[in-house]
Amino acid sequence: MSHEPIDSLAERGASAMLVAFQFYRAEFNTLTCRAQARFEQRDWHGMQDDALERLELYKKIVDKVVDELRNLLGAAVKHEAVWVLMKACYSRHIAGYGDAEIAETFFNSSTRRIFATVGVDPGREYVDSDFNAPPARSLQPVYHTYVSAQATSEWLAKILAAYTFAAPYADLDRDVVLAARAIDDQLRAAGLHSIETVEVLKAVFYRNTTAYIVGRIRSGGQLTPLVLALRHPPAGIVIDAVLMDESDVSIVFSYTRSYFHVEAEHPYETIAFLKSILPLKRVAELYISIGYNKHGKTELYRDLLRHLATSADQFEIARGDKGMVMLVFDLPSYDVVFKIIKDRFAYPKTATRQEVMDKYALVFKHDKAGRLIDAQEYEHLEFERRRFSDELAAELLQTAANSVTVSDDRIAIRQLYTERRMTPLNLYLREAPEAAAREAIYDYGQAVKDLAATNIFPGDLLLKNFGVTRHGRVVFYDYDELCLLTECNFRELPESNDVDEELSAEPWFYVGPHDIFPEEFIRFFGLPAHLRDAFLQAHGDLLGVEFWTRMQERHRAGEVVDIFSYKQSKRLSHR
Repeated sequence: MSHEPIDSLAERGASAMLVAFQFYRAEFNTLTCRAQARFEQRDWHGMQDDALERLELYKKIVDKVVDELRNLLGAAVKHEAVWVLMKACYSRHIAGYGDAEIAETFFNSSTRRIFATVGVDPGREYVDSDFNAPPARSLQPVYHTYVSAQATSEWLAKILAAYTFAAPYADLDRDVVLAARAIDDQLRAAGLHSIETVEVLKAVFYRNTTAYIVGRIRSGGQLTPLVLALRHPPAGIVIDAVLMDESDVSIVFSYTRSYFHVEAEHPYETIAFLKSILPLKRVAELYISIGYNKHGKTELYRDLLRHLATSADQFEIARGDKGMVMLVFDLPSYDVVFKIIKDRFAYPKTATRQEVMDKYALVFKHDKAGRLIDAQEYEHLEFERRRFSDELAAELLQTAANSVTVSDDRIAIRQLYTERRMTPLNLYLREAPEAAAREAIYDYGQAVKDLAATNIFPGDLLLKNFGVTRHGRVVFYDYDELCLLTECNFRELPESNDVDEELSAEPWFYVGPHDIFPEEFIRFFGLPAHLRDAFLQAHGDLLGVEFWTRMQERHRAGEVVDIFSYKQSKRLSHR
């Protein structure tokens, strides 16, 4: 222990933490602010590079400040009293910050790295916020307000005038007419005949090749989303779609998509605005959607603690086929699943624990295309034993003893992933009405194509590895065999020489470690005839080598393939 007084050590430690946080926010904002220029210049590769750099930024800065604190505090680095005082000093520093909630999570990340605490320690962590009030509000509203006294095209033109780009519109007058018509049609369909005000966030949301202007319409005490999707083809910027249905907007902000780049000096206010038009979205998911994934984890954990305090049901093994690599469990009253890597993997899985973790890291950094579920990693969690069913507790000890400690009253979990719960596709197809099942099997094929468009091959195409969201979208969630599409070698099955070869349990030809035979895919689906025919009609090209090799050529040529966050029917060009 240093001879320096602990209050002095705590103040210096808190100051170092604050400087690191301020540097993180400055770098985060610099990367975020580049998005507009990338969009204007159609620099899609630059947008991807910025997205990756921003994703890696948090860990890089936390690693640095943790090393700095170890040097600064010396033998006192794990002294409880120092950290309790450090947290109090840090709280005084960030009081009045417009991003105080992000600052608190940054502090948590550092202390948990140093202590590797099992469970949480409210003395040295922000289990809940230290502040009774929300973070400081901005001096000006984060949104523009327009009074709707004119025709839709007139107030829409005023809104667009507030967003200037260095690149020209292809035909703004045309787009305003088309967009106004779409807005009027959707308002009539919703039974809204008069608009009081239109409020639009000042910051533009950028992701991949699309920019979104996000707003809301007030009418008779009712809030209706208003999202304008802008794209930038070679001819100039266009208003590509108008989204006003909560479900459509929710899909744009889905937990299966990559994070937006949006300037938000006061994230809490931006999140409150988004929550007003997406009431079914967790606050955690909204923070994650705008790039604050670490704070989203904090919000999700707090939400789980609140739910556990007000519920009585038990964690149990999740519905669906048991995984060969992951033990999956959930709480029936809570729409999140918890996944623990098993100690040993069932045959024929050959991956290691580290390789599975690397797959999750790949998904975190890759474009999710609306088809890869976002997973959050937690370490050193602790729960009451009574909240676990006996069957689940036994399964944990049998299959994941290296990650789990079970005592009479507590269960500690060294590492797990959380994902939003959904219905496994194989179960959905058994239980859904025929029309919904056909739609799901069509979307399953489209999910595989969307992943291919972002250079991802799922590896294991079994239906049980895909899930159906509440919006009916099919997404992939089993990552242990996932790989880059360009790493695969797609081949046609060689013709056999005789019947004995065809009936052989083993291939009669050499199969390399990266060889894939698309014509075999359909054998593993187990689809009834009518769904099999529907799949073949819509996506029969997935069973041929040409689709896959053509997509590989596009990626190797450096092409960025467009993935839309909304239905093609919503595009103004289709009106």
